This record gives sequence, C-alpha cells and structure tokens, in this order.
Amino acid sequence: MALPDGQAPASGPLLGDLFQVIVPRPIKLTDFIASRRAEGRVCYLRPWNLDTPFIVDLAHSGDSDFDEGQWLTDAPSENLVQAGDVLMTQYFGRRGPRLSLVGQISIPAAAARTLLILRPAVPIDPSHLRLITAFLRSSPQVRALCTSIKGDFRIAASALPSLRVPGWDDALSAALGELDSAGSQMARWHQEAETLADNVFADSEDPVQARRSIIRAGQLIRLRADAAAQLDDPGYIARTRFPYPLAQRWREVEARMSTDDRDRAYKAVLDAAEALLGFCALLVASLAQEADISSKALRSLKSKISAQLGGPGFGDWTRILRQAASATGTASLDADHPFHELAALLVEGSDADQAAARLAGRRNNNAHGRANEPLPSVGALTEAFADLALLFQRARFLADWSLLHVTSVNWDRLSAKETVGYRRLMGDHPVVPTATMVVTGADRIEVGSLYLADRDQKLHPLRPFITCEICEACTSWSIFHADKENGQLIQRSLEHGHNYPYRGDPAALRAVGLQ
Repeated sequence: MALPDGQAPASGPLLGDLFQVIVPRPIKLTDFIASRRAEGRVCYLRPWNLDTPFIVDLAHSGDSDFDEGQWLTDAPSENLVQAGDVLMTQYFGRRGPRLSLVGQISIPAAAARTLLILRPAVPIDPSHLRLITAFLRSSPQVRALCTSIKGDFRIAASALPSLRVPGWDDALSAALGELDSAGSQMARWHQEAETLADNVFADSEDPVQARRSIIRAGQLIRLRADAAAQLDDPGYIARTRFPYPLAQRWREVEARMSTDDRDRAYKAVLDAAEALLGFCALLVASLAQEADISSKALRSLKSKISAQLGGPGFGDWTRILRQAASATGTASLDADHPFHELAALLVEGSDADQAAARLAGRRNNNAHGRANEPLPSVGALTEAFADLALLFQRARFLADWSLLHVTSVNWDRLSAKETVGYRRLMGDHPVVPTATMVVTGADRIEVGSLYLADRDQKLHPLRPFITCEICEACTSWSIFHADKENGQLIQRSLEHGHNYPYRGDPAALRAVGLQ
C-alpha cells in the first residue's frame, strides 16, 4: 500500500529495529589534522559532503571541498563510517536533512559531530533503504521530533529509534527507482555535453573546423535537450503521450486555434473536452465492470444505452467521473489501481470540476443555438481553450498508461504464459509498430480487443465499452463506444464523431448490461 502525504503507516517498523543510531564524538582538529597526501590519512566528512546520495572512492576525490582541513591522522572509533552506513545531518532547514549512503570506500572516513551514523542492524533491501531515506528527508514526522529555532531544525539522536518508518512497498520503491534511473540518465547526458565542450579543440585548433566538429558531434545532445524541453509544454505531452483518440482531438484543436476560423476552433475545443471526459468515463465503466464497482451514474449509462431513445452525453460523462470517488466496491482495490486516479479527476469543487461545468454549459448553449452572436467571441474561445487545457493537464496520468490494441496471442500450455502482440495507441497517429509482451494470469487475452495497461503493465479489458475497427464513414482506423440515436443502437467514434449502426457483438453488450 502506498504512503499518502509522506506519512509512515502505523504498521511500519521502528527505525531502531533496522538501524543502530551512532553519535560521533567531537573531534579537535588541531590534534588530528593531516595533509591529504599523508600516509594513513582519514577523510573527515562534514554536512556539505552529503550533497550527493552516495559517498564513494574518497581516495581519488578531486573535489575541492576535500581540502587540507578534511584529512586527519586518526579519528575516534565512534566516528569511523562503514560501507552501507547512512549519514544524516543533525541540523537542517525546511528542505529537510541531508542523507548519503556510504558505498565502497578505499580509505578510512570519519563523521563530524554534526552528523549521525545510521548503521543497518539487519540486512535491508536497497529499494527499501531508498524508500526509508526518502521518508527521512521529507516526512513531517521527522520534523515533529525536532526542536526548532527560527526555522532551523535539530533532530535528537535519542528520538530516532522510536520513529516509525515505511515498511516494504514494492510499487513506491519501483517509482523511486525510476526517478533515480532517470536522474542518472540525465547526469550521463550532462557529462557527455561537458566532455564535448571541454574537448572542442581536440581535433583541430582552427575555430571554423572546431565549430563544424562540435555541431556534428553535438547533434544528438541538442536533440535530447530539445525533446526534453518540449515535455514542459502540456500540448506536446497531449499530442505525443496521450491515448490516440485524445491526442488526435488535441491536434485538431491546436490546428483550428492557429487559424481565423473561430467557429470551427470553438467546436473543436468542445468536442475535445467531450472526448476526454467520455474516454475517462468509459475507462471508469470498464474498470468498474472488471472490479464489480457500482454507482448511480454507471447504472444510468447502462439504462440509457439499453432502454432509452438517446445515448450518453457530456453531462453523463461528468456524472460518472464525479460519482467514481463515492462508488461502492472500491475498498478492495489496490492503492495503485488506475480507478483511483480517474476518480480524483473531477473532485467536487476542484478547478477541473469547475472547468468541466463551464465547458458543459458552453456545449449546451452551442448545441441549442443559444450563442449571443454568429461566431464565438475571441474571449469565449480563449476561456474555453483554457478550461480544456486545464482538463488535459489534470488528466496527465493518462500519459503514464497505455491504450493497447491486441493483434495476436500465442498460448504456451506448458509455461501457462501468453505472448501477446499489440500496438500501443499513443500519440496523434493510429499507424504504430507492433510489439510483444509476455502475460501470465488466469484471464486469457482477446485478439482484436483494446486493453488499458497501467503503470505496472497490468492489462485491464475495455471491451465492450470501448472497441476499435476501420470506420465505415472515413475508412480510418478508429475507436468507438456504444451510443443511442432515436432508439437505434449505434457506435460513435471518439476521434471524429462518425457514427453508424452498431457492428459489435450484442451478446457482449448484454453481458455488461448495455443491452
């Protein structure tokens, strides 16, 4: 179970069960000072040396912080650190204490009196250790144990053993590991750029030739930087990382907004908003069907399609999302189940909920001809686009999931595993390469169906709430949902709104209460 708001669960272990807390003795530097070139020297570690997560290879450190005042002839045994120790500052500001893990070091190192040594008393998995150190850096529970003077905190060594820390959490540890991996990758790219800049004249002292060389050699580095910078643009994320129907809708909005055709741009904004909320609501319905979750809005959706003349609209999608948080049957879901993030999208009174309500009003006015002028005003278009952008921003969790179209399945009876061929429908174009994955579990995977792959790559079936096929109206590969028009069952595309009589399996609709 994940840890909300940095808090440790009541069932987590005590820090004293996992670590021995060692308080270093004061060191009188004049008695122990040494040259960094002296034989048998000891490195003297102080708070500013804890700026990195790891402390390793001190014998070859070229860091200017390791000056003549940081090398000792000897140190008390209580101050000597070992590989695997965690060093923690006793004094810190609002950003929290600094912590560093001591790696393999080739010379002795001693901690200053202003540091604490947390020495593992039992074997601790590296992922669990990462989780604990992240908790110590940021948890309000740590600050609650401190004395505070003008915004500065001091942690008493005697208080730490009774601090309850997080237990093992596979999902949260994996998320921290992914952050570490991303940070390491970016650090390697930074090092490549620095090395290239430092060797600009390695091949030639001619500035013209050096410029050509660095432009050629630095092309990949520049492309990485350009791609990374674009990720700060919400529109780029929507176009390239969102599920195909929503990415395509966003691209349409951006294209229309760049022209002087306010009427089409306004309609594109409203259509994109309905597609986003409709897609999220249909995900809620699919996940609810899978997990036996129910709400009044979900029952109303099934009733509309199965028994009424008209199908669901903007208001139905928003009601499904608003009621998801209070739906019955969610208590048994894992903390990382995608249903929870969908349920948090339109929390009552939130900015996203208010934006959805404004867009719903605009949609109704536009559909019923209640606009005050032939074309929407510049202000109305700007405000509607701002609300749409806010909804896409709040739904950014969709970029962490994958919409998969299963193209093939090969079952291996002996290993009880399926090799699944699939297309990841991400970004604003439906033509994407096919990849494979191996799936285990009791549920068999259906060829031709759509699945939602969550952050843990667990597959959630979306049929029959969301289906896919070549559109009969435009011959484009499209994603559909069941709808109703004048009492006739139809299927409507999320990308462009094309619709025609339902071509799917009526038995599948009956199985989930849609017919």
